[in-house]
Amino acid sequence: MDARRLSLADAESLAVDAARAVGVNAPQARALARATVAAEAIGRRAVGFAHLPDYLEAFLAGRIRGDAEPELSFPVPALIACDAREGIAQLGFDLAFADLTHRARAYGLAAFALSNAFTAGEVGYYPRRLAEAGLVAFAAANGPALITVPGADATPVYCTNPFAFAAPVEGRPPLLIDQSSSAAAFVELRRRALADEPLPKGWAVDSDGRPTTDARAALKGALLAFGGARGANIALMVETLAAGLTGANWSLDAPAFEAGAASPGAGLFVAAIDPQALAPRLPRRLRDQLDRLAALGVHAPGRSRTAAAFIELPAGLALRIEALAEAGRAARRSLSPLR
Repeated sequence: MDARRLSLADAESLAVDAARAVGVNAPQARALARATVAAEAIGRRAVGFAHLPDYLEAFLAGRIRGDAEPELSFPVPALIACDAREGIAQLGFDLAFADLTHRARAYGLAAFALSNAFTAGEVGYYPRRLAEAGLVAFAAANGPALITVPGADATPVYCTNPFAFAAPVEGRPPLLIDQSSSAAAFVELRRRALADEPLPKGWAVDSDGRPTTDARAALKGALLAFGGARGANIALMVETLAAGLTGANWSLDAPAFEAGAASPGAGLFVAAIDPQALAPRLPRRLRDQLDRLAALGVHAPGRSRTAAAFIELPAGLALRIEALAEAGRAARRSLSPLR
């Protein structure tokens, strides 16, 4: 069966309908759908529709509360705290977005600290949106322990602990740097395991702590931090921001995001800075600097990436999403009182 070609609006409707089918309230369904389509449209397919079944399965299993309503609080004028109430990070960020941008402009900088959530999905989504609003932004997220570091005897101690940075560029898409603290993202490891593709050396170890290029063996072992001890330091920094400052679970304490009925209780930290307060010409200067770097052969992440008007949804993935939606509808029918 061929892939399905969908407009962005149709793709968003598909994601909303699937989420609603598994019992998700409308605000979470819309927030998840927007983030899913946004990742897919800029080519981050591993955290787009390929990641949506993780959310749908988590809703069905109870790892994400379908009726969650995030709660915002304002400890001081430039800080916004959010308890996701075991829901999704994307909705908490949506609810805080207008306040976060307003406070960043009013005070020069502001921060958002979210806890008690499912894993954050595409971490670049958060600073990219702020950069599109003219702000410089950084985001850090954590989740269940998946990577081991030197000295840990192959025991996973941190999540992949992704982080992302974005800045506005005059007349261009934002500069966007989005990467994990591990040698590879977990979703890429899983994709290779499903496709029976080998891993590059240095990505992972097996359950006995031995280096492996077998993706399936790596799923039973652990990913490695990029750059050895240096990557481990970055993972700890991200963990301190995403779990320490937010009050979320440390990765060692976070329940799995793929199994069980408990929320990972993960965290997300986002900082936003208004360049107008320090360097009003930043967007133009950054454009010129990126052009100069490009002339020297230097790749600048996100520099020329624009959102696609359509997405290609693999037929097998579409069928899986539809099957999960039907499972949700069936579960809800079984709980409905007889008429």
